[in-house]
Amino acid sequence: MDPHSRLSQFNQRAPKTGPFSPSVRFEPTQKVTLDKYTKASSSMPSDSPLFTSRPIATNLRVKQDEQFKKDMFLAYVNKAIREKLNGHSKDFDDLVDQFSPNKSTLAPTVSSLQLRIWLSVLSHVLSRLERRHAPLVEAIVRLPWSTMDAVFVKSYIVFIGMLVSARPEYLSLVLNRIAMGFTYQSGLLAVNSNLEGSTLTRRVIYDRQHTLLEHLLNLVPTLPSSLAPLLVRNFPHKRQPQAAHVAYIRNLLHVTEYCGELSERVLGLIVDRALMVDVEIQVELDELEDAEPTDGELFEFDPFDTIVGQEGDSSDDDEDADDGLSDLSSDVSSDSGAENTHTDTRHIHDMVSKLDAILRLVFDHFNKLHSSIPTVLVPSSPPLSTHDRDMQSREPHTLLAIQFHTLLAIFDRSILRTFKSRYTQFLLFWYASLHPEFSDLFLGLLVDKALFGSASASGVERAAASSYIGSFVSRAQFIDREGARRAVKVLCAFLGAHLDAVEAGNAASNNHSVFYAVVQSVFLVFCFRWRDLQEEPDEQEVGRKIWISELGVVQRVITSDLNPLKVCSQNVVHQFARIAQATDFTYCFSILEANKRAPYPVFASVAPGSAGPQELHTFFPFDPFKLPRSSEYIQGVYREWAAVAIGDEEEEDEDDLIEEGPTDDDWEHGQGGSCIPITVSKRGESDDDGLGASFGGMSISPAQTRTVAMAISIS
Repeated sequence: MDPHSRLSQFNQRAPKTGPFSPSVRFEPTQKVTLDKYTKASSSMPSDSPLFTSRPIATNLRVKQDEQFKKDMFLAYVNKAIREKLNGHSKDFDDLVDQFSPNKSTLAPTVSSLQLRIWLSVLSHVLSRLERRHAPLVEAIVRLPWSTMDAVFVKSYIVFIGMLVSARPEYLSLVLNRIAMGFTYQSGLLAVNSNLEGSTLTRRVIYDRQHTLLEHLLNLVPTLPSSLAPLLVRNFPHKRQPQAAHVAYIRNLLHVTEYCGELSERVLGLIVDRALMVDVEIQVELDELEDAEPTDGELFEFDPFDTIVGQEGDSSDDDEDADDGLSDLSSDVSSDSGAENTHTDTRHIHDMVSKLDAILRLVFDHFNKLHSSIPTVLVPSSPPLSTHDRDMQSREPHTLLAIQFHTLLAIFDRSILRTFKSRYTQFLLFWYASLHPEFSDLFLGLLVDKALFGSASASGVERAAASSYIGSFVSRAQFIDREGARRAVKVLCAFLGAHLDAVEAGNAASNNHSVFYAVVQSVFLVFCFRWRDLQEEPDEQEVGRKIWISELGVVQRVITSDLNPLKVCSQNVVHQFARIAQATDFTYCFSILEANKRAPYPVFASVAPGSAGPQELHTFFPFDPFKLPRSSEYIQGVYREWAAVAIGDEEEEDEDDLIEEGPTDDDWEHGQGGSCIPITVSKRGESDDDGLGASFGGMSISPAQTRTVAMAISIS
């Protein structure tokens, strides 16, 4: 620099030496106020003696610190994984302990922030994890992540997705944990951990589980095949409380909304478990209404909207569940008869309430899809393949039709073969009311089973299908006049063909049970739908009742050597006789009087394994629906007896027309220890009180399954 420049440093003079001038020596010092402490450090003078300079924490510096910390964690993880393979597991065990919850509180031992750092570091070494590192993965999967803060939950879901993508062998472990997360007990972890201020509801916990499952479903297309058996394994036992069933079934139905491939498996699982509860109910609901509280105790609380830890009676429910589960392998009864009676009554009430809750959930699930359709349903195509289902998954009409075919296959596979079922079959009853095509397909399946069954079809299954035809046509309000007439015509045609075969000596003995079941169905349909079975009279025939021509075979049936008035349910027979006489159709009382002194016809001795006469009078699948909560779906589509009774019977209550189930004295033990109800005629008594016992039926062992539902035209 130019030494002669005015800006040169050499132009600065040195300060004078010697004493200070008075103006400098007595210069007042600057006054320091409190305001200077509150100002930002940047506003303070750099030469202020009260403040020292310090580095400013910028975003860049924070990121550098976080990266430094991650590098340290990553170095530790690499060392722990490497040392574990060399046989030194101390560092690895310490790493596992970071994810292990406290044994007493079940809460994580470290903060969620540190856990997020560990997950971020472990995501870089997932490909290096081997079988000997499985304890670390298991600890991460067992972590109560769904009860933690939302930021950690998001990081955890991303990490699990990376884990199953890099190491598919851990998919089953993760899915099993998700299935367990759908259970009622999964929310109990938040009770002891006390996370999020104890305001966490089960709905939030379950929604997080579904979010993780949806994320994995997008990453692993073959996931449904691995998830299905795990959902079956974690399904609550029938002795567990109602809340456990409500929570798990609601979660399963929610899974079907975003995973259509599991719809059939899940719906079949729920129906099978509902059947298990259904068949355990051994007495009628009316006998218990006066002994115990009724529907007031149903759905005491919604387990989804209840804050975890504030269920109130959950401990009692769990206690009851433990008591029930501890007695699963023991049927030893107590010595106190009164105590047993009270326990049995309470158990029956619990089972009825549980079944009502299950069916209500399924009805709500069906109605949710049906309510989303703004227009009338277009007739559907036959069952679609998996590819077609995926292509048309967004069409509500197609989804409704697919769901019906799924339910129809489940009915064919499970419900049809269970005589003790009282209410589960009403799922199909209600679904068939949504469109005439559905009811026609249902009747087509029943007609195919009962009348045109192959040689492999058992007599029990064919007799059950015949009972379903009669009960369905009688009770369904959505079966119009033409539908009822078509069904009766097909049944009468079968009866005429069977009588011809008997007279010609060509009828097989195992077909007689089907014949009696069909006759009983015709009698029942006539009692309910006799007005629809009349022809319109001509002008010259006004005042006369003209019946459809196919009913002419009924007179031939009741006077045949097969004598169905002796074999069929005496309640149905006597009701048919009264209505047939009142409508001038036929007169049966002379035969009924003779049957009191006559033995069973030789034709009633059917082959072993087929439905005998003892089984016919006990099964009417669509008798009155008495479950309080789910009954609102049935009331509008169900035909009550009071609406069709004639004469003095119009004022009778239908409950008086239903015979009570068999008592202990009404059962006899058959071969193999099976209990067979003794018929009225076998006791030599006559019962004219009503339409027949519905709840004393026998359980049928499942036969060969049939997966394809076939529609048969009955026009």
